[in-house]
Amino acid sequence: MGYKKHAQTSGNLMIKYFNTDQKNYLKKLEIILNKRSAKQKLKSNKVKTILQSVKNQGDKAVIKYEKKYSKLRYNSKKIKFSKDEINRIIKNIDKRLKKSIDISYSRIKKFHSKQKHLSFKYKDKYKNELSYKYSPIENIGVYVPGGTASYPSTVLMNCIPAVVAGVKNIYLATPALGASINPAIIYAAKKCGVKEIYKTGGAHSIAAFTYGTKTFKKVDKIVGPGNSFVASAKKEVFGSVGIDMVAGPSEVSIVADKNSNPSWIASDLIAQAEHDIFAQSILVTNSKDLIKSVNTQLKLQLIHLPKKNIASKSLRSFGLAIFANSPKKIIDVVNTIAPEHLEIDFKNSKKFLNKIKNAGSIFIGKFSPEAMGDYIAGPNHVLPTSGSAKFSSGLSVNDFLKRHSLIKISKSGIERLGPSVINLAEHENLDGHANSIKIRLKKRN
Repeated sequence: MGYKKHAQTSGNLMIKYFNTDQKNYLKKLEIILNKRSAKQKLKSNKVKTILQSVKNQGDKAVIKYEKKYSKLRYNSKKIKFSKDEINRIIKNIDKRLKKSIDISYSRIKKFHSKQKHLSFKYKDKYKNELSYKYSPIENIGVYVPGGTASYPSTVLMNCIPAVVAGVKNIYLATPALGASINPAIIYAAKKCGVKEIYKTGGAHSIAAFTYGTKTFKKVDKIVGPGNSFVASAKKEVFGSVGIDMVAGPSEVSIVADKNSNPSWIASDLIAQAEHDIFAQSILVTNSKDLIKSVNTQLKLQLIHLPKKNIASKSLRSFGLAIFANSPKKIIDVVNTIAPEHLEIDFKNSKKFLNKIKNAGSIFIGKFSPEAMGDYIAGPNHVLPTSGSAKFSSGLSVNDFLKRHSLIKISKSGIERLGPSVINLAEHENLDGHANSIKIRLKKRN
């Protein structure tokens, strides 16, 4: 399917090679990309059982599933952090880490504060008043993974847009029942004004947010990343509550040329690969020599990486080095991939920027690694994955705002515009619609 080893590279490749010189290369590339998506199986049947149990049994079911999936050996019904616990945990945070969170918070908040939209109102020539206004969602549930993926940056990126939007109540769930909690998670949550923090994770926490329990507050929308159980649960409850997106494992595509530093490129590919064995790291370049050098660097840098096994498996299974010998091919490849993160480390990046339409977040220049966006640049790192950047965008203030249209028709307005409404309604065989206008115009059949 277009996979093959690069002739100039000796030994096993860390990432597979794909050449765009073959016929129907974009279709073949799509087949390769779809194989990854097919392996990310959602747990719909098990999740439906969990959702129904929590809906019927509330906290009892939440505790049962938390014990089961977190393998807890003791009984505990305290699934919410008390204020005393929160204050005690925060005291243990490293001062340097606290300062870094503070800097990140201020930068993310500043960027998102510029996203707020202004309402508008106008009158047309018939003195009809037409307006558009925004109001915040009232209750938000934020899911933050635990274990090795326990990140304070997740708290900041999901909570700050809600804070800027004016959300009144933010609640947070993260698996911490019977386990030590990352103090940075609690500090970030408190800084964002989170009302309550729950100690559970998994699909059962998504269910608790959706239906409400004695402990969990029922919310209007759920945001935040999670494993396949969490993603499946969010998909199932959509409609009962809003969700941000059904996100898959992280991904990066890097557009580079012969002037790029292979060591830097390799480090950015690894940065994504260490997230998850299903993460995808792709190099798109017009230089075969760069592909060879990057593969060499990948092997060298992985030797001492703490998450070497995860990153290596990700790179070997889903990593790609795509050779594309023209700007058009590079652009077509990127728009086909529609990557979550896109880095452009090309001597002349402007030739690509206006033509690349599908990407979650774009990093321009050699000093803009994706890791800067994960933590401190300012824009949100909650982004569309698995090609969904073709039709969706990253998390923003808009995701926490409802938009309302207001319509006030004048007497003159209904007299002048009403006949057209009657014509359209009768054309669509909706006589009740037509009559609601006729009765106001005092027209009788």
